Amino acid sequence: MILSAQNIHKTINKKTILKDISLRLESGKVYGLTGHNGCGKTMLFRALSGLMRIDSGNITLDDKMLGKDFSILPELGVLLENVGLYPYLTGYQNLEYLSQFRKIVGRIEIQDALTRVGLNPNDRRVYRKYSLGMKQRLAVAQAILESPKILMLDEPTNSLDQEGVALLHQIIEEEKKRGAIVLLASHDQEIIHYLSDEIFKMDQGSIVDHWEVSK
Repeated sequence: MILSAQNIHKTINKKTILKDISLRLESGKVYGLTGHNGCGKTMLFRALSGLMRIDSGNITLDDKMLGKDFSILPELGVLLENVGLYPYLTGYQNLEYLSQFRKIVGRIEIQDALTRVGLNPNDRRVYRKYSLGMKQRLAVAQAILESPKILMLDEPTNSLDQEGVALLHQIIEEEKKRGAIVLLASHDQEIIHYLSDEIFKMDQGSIVDHWEVSK
């Protein structure tokens, strides 16, 4: 599977958000996005996923075009800031509710996703009573729940303790081995350089540098 962007551009309120971005992403690799706040990392995620329409350029998945053959990338798992989970449902109930849309996972997969991120599937606390770290773990769990072929993680280490970060490392390595395209945006340069096969540096909505990481 290949996800590619060709000369994509986006302007909001006369401000250029994404400028002439082209990239090519392959299955079984981790791609890191780095750059200061406001450089365009989150907006690029939104554009590539289909959550935000671009003004010009093309985004394709193999031989199919985003916006023409599908409105949002199929088989996508995404973690963006301010994940909209339900405050009065437990972690298990949140994932159970989300699983109803595509109906491709059941109880075993929900339990497995929670266990992978270090949460207890039998915890009866509701989401609003979770700590910030637990909320972030659940957000990661919803992203990986359906074993997506494309996984986009925006600042996934936010609020995670050392154990949570270690689990995240393991999850990303497992998703890579499974054959997913993994996109990772983080201020944590250590995780970006340790996990990524290739890194894109962004500034003012453009990719200003790109390099492969020596393993």
